[in-house]
Amino acid sequence: MYVCICNGITDHQIREAASNGCTSVAELTMRTGCGATCGSCLDMAGDLLAKALATHDLPLPVLGLQAA
Repeated sequence: MYVCICNGITDHQIREAASNGCTSVAELTMRTGCGATCGSCLDMAGDLLAKALATHDLPLPVLGLQAA
């Protein structure tokens, strides 16, 4: 879904920015342009960024392999 209509930024792009190390809304704006025009999307963008940062992908264990 589009979060920032002014700059065409989607929720997928916000999650991608979070997975690439983006940790604040200010940094998100610098990286993607989200919120840079009118700013009405910043609350939603901040919520999505926080949720993305709180979600951790748990690695699946690899069975049968021993550490060298």
